[in-house]
Amino acid sequence: MATMYDVPADDLIEALADDFEERLDEPDWGKFVKSGVDRELPPEQETFWATRAASLLRKVSDRGPVGVERLSTEYGGGKTSNRYQVAPDKRADGSKNLIRTILQQLEEEDLVETAEGEGRRITPAGQSLLDDTAGTVLEELDRPELERYA
Repeated sequence: MATMYDVPADDLIEALADDFEERLDEPDWGKFVKSGVDRELPPEQETFWATRAASLLRKVSDRGPVGVERLSTEYGGGKTSNRYQVAPDKRADGSKNLIRTILQQLEEEDLVETAEGEGRRITPAGQSLLDDTAGTVLEELDRPELERYA
């Protein structure tokens, strides 16, 4: 049986995002919100919400139990000052509201649960979804270097 570690992360996230497009509803404000302080504009991807949800599910499974604060630092970036172009970038976190809302939606789908005082961790149903999707992705991959895993 394939696990999420047996397939490339971008292929797994893409396959999970296809599943989440039907399961998760993007809020009305999702089209207008920036994904972090360091960004200038909202995301232009049509499937941004589902892609971020798939990425969050994978990160919670890999690093869980993990909190919103730690996840926001992983989705952050460098913020450049417009006034002083010669100054180095300052570290900026990603949008905590965006991450928290997606995690709440994943909890409603029973894929993630809250560990009191520790953050969020994946449920057996969430791990099963990840493993099943990884098996499907591994079968569909046409990459010779991954033949040994099949």
